[in-house]
Amino acid sequence: MKTIKRSLLIALSTLFFVACSSDDDNQPVYEPAAYENGVLVTNEGPFMNGSGSITYISNDYATVSQNIYRTVNGTELGNIVQSMGFNNENAYIVVNNSNKIMVANRYSFEAIDSITTGLVNPRFFESIDGNKGYVTNWGDPNDNSDDYVAVVDLRTNEISANISVAFGPEKMISHNNKVYVAHQGGYGQNNLISVISGTSVESTITVGDVPNSMVVKDNNLYVLCGGMPSYAGTETAGSLVKIDLSSGQVSETFAFETTQHPSNLTIDGDNLLYSLDGKVYKVNISSVTLPGTEIIDGYFYALQANDGKLYATDAGDFASKGSLYIYDLSTNQQIQDFQTGIVPGGIYFNN
Repeated sequence: MKTIKRSLLIALSTLFFVACSSDDDNQPVYEPAAYENGVLVTNEGPFMNGSGSITYISNDYATVSQNIYRTVNGTELGNIVQSMGFNNENAYIVVNNSNKIMVANRYSFEAIDSITTGLVNPRFFESIDGNKGYVTNWGDPNDNSDDYVAVVDLRTNEISANISVAFGPEKMISHNNKVYVAHQGGYGQNNLISVISGTSVESTITVGDVPNSMVVKDNNLYVLCGGMPSYAGTETAGSLVKIDLSSGQVSETFAFETTQHPSNLTIDGDNLLYSLDGKVYKVNISSVTLPGTEIIDGYFYALQANDGKLYATDAGDFASKGSLYIYDLSTNQQIQDFQTGIVPGGIYFNN
């Protein structure tokens, strides 16, 4: 009897080991989650009612999944899905009109938590050091004195502090434990970059009018400024501003023509890419001459370069499904296109 029991235990142990190990290296088998290794597109959704959504496209282009948050959780995200940020395995989905952030696992999109208090017209999320998140808030968009950046304790998903900032805080980028906030201006126009360290504004940097997008390369911050539009009363030129992050000072400013209002700055290697008047332009950072070289035609709502490809969204009529186009930057030719949700406004890589 003891021999039979011993043999049974050995057999069960062997089965357990095989079930938990791979064939080649005796390590646990890893099964990727449904929405890993792909592109995520945040779709703002209808402006005044309805819900925004998220579209997933696998890296091999074989799988396209619409409205993945609702599919997984059975609930809508809310109105409007403004943007998304990541921290470790979590996705922080900023829902502007609903004044909340939905927290989900970035690979399975199973809901984890939500932040529903302390946010007023939230816009963008940026994380730093694994424990701290920052959220830009317009407050009342008609009041230029109540704008702030909320600091989120990412261990509890609670707001731990508010940092008062100049009006119109929008996109952020982090570098060396500092957060750089572009003040595009909300319902108005502004011309500042706030530098946040910890829970306070360390300094502000004056740039061109309406800074709308930023990238970091070689310890330099490149800020694309759209310039004052004609409806603002006094039209001003767009500009590309280079900031030396060691000194925190503007080192170079390159001006567009007065009627040129660029947007959507992204970077591929040493080449800056951006939108202007229905075209995508390329500028090499070693020799900046504006507007640069035309490479792709199209009126795009969002641009992101990644691994030698350019991902561009088209919002169409802003009321029906949009599109994501993918271009090979070695040839500047379109290689794929996919349907998205309504008003695809953000592109994120989930690898």
